[in-house]
Amino acid sequence: MTMRQKGITRRHYLAASGAGVLAAGLGTGLGVRPATALETVRQGYQTNVWGMPTYYLLRSGLLEKHGVKFEEFAVPSGNLTMQQMVARQVDMGTYAGPSFILGHDKGGLVAIAMIEYVGKTARVMARKDLGITKVEELRGKKVANQTGSSTGNIFVDQIATKAGLGKGDYQEIRMNVNDMVSALAAKTVDAMVNIEPYNAIAEAEGLANTLVDFASFDKLPVFMAATPEFVEKSPDTVVAYLKAWLDVAKDFKDNPKKVADVVGAFYTSKGYTMSQDTLTKALSRVEVNPGWPDDLKPYMQYHAEILLKTNKIKAIPDWNKAFRTDLLKRAGA
Repeated sequence: MTMRQKGITRRHYLAASGAGVLAAGLGTGLGVRPATALETVRQGYQTNVWGMPTYYLLRSGLLEKHGVKFEEFAVPSGNLTMQQMVARQVDMGTYAGPSFILGHDKGGLVAIAMIEYVGKTARVMARKDLGITKVEELRGKKVANQTGSSTGNIFVDQIATKAGLGKGDYQEIRMNVNDMVSALAAKTVDAMVNIEPYNAIAEAEGLANTLVDFASFDKLPVFMAATPEFVEKSPDTVVAYLKAWLDVAKDFKDNPKKVADVVGAFYTSKGYTMSQDTLTKALSRVEVNPGWPDDLKPYMQYHAEILLKTNKIKAIPDWNKAFRTDLLKRAGA
């Protein structure tokens, strides 16, 4: 199920009615050049902490500031947004590198920016009452995993493998990340591969302890991806949209309380009880910094080779086509 809402600005209302153009031209004696019409962005995002910078973008007024209208589509994890984009149900969405590679392979999706690093937000956690302290002790245990997600793939292909565990050595329980804490509490699973804020909640409630976080394996860059048709049709909209993202990064750096208040309201509305301290800790693990770091292509090449070797993609992407670095450069100019 997805949550769908719409955003429209006063600026767009005025422009649509003609009043904005009329007001802009009064008293100047000059002809008015109408602004380029921007497309409405159908924005997909996940409701875990990886998607909260996008949620903040939608609630902050920053898109409106740059003249961008939106519709939003919320799902539990980014791989579901990727599938929506492959089906052309949404135009933009965030997810980590492996999911982006899959989306590029299946639907020609392109990345318009690396938005954030989230390796510190992902952890493998085990029920505290079991006394498990190492990943290798999960042999024979029931492990909740969001199968097909970036974290799910990294756990199976890297973390478990390094601990000497093949897929048959533990029982993988397919589960959405937002259902895993309750499963731990009910003792229907022994461990979970999860992300914030669910890890912080499980820790604060004394349900689970951390075996390993993903940062030591993978910094987990998260991309903002777009359908190629949207980029081709509406490059000016994409540039205005990325200008808003640069403002979001400033708020995460300079005004964390404002960010925490907005994000906290989201989780409260969904029935989660979370202290300000727990939420602040969860958000502190997200590093929002839109850009194109120099080490991205080698990193993505590494993950693409893993996906190719495991027959999950047909070919290694051409990164010069998969990464539209020109759009963020225009936004920052």
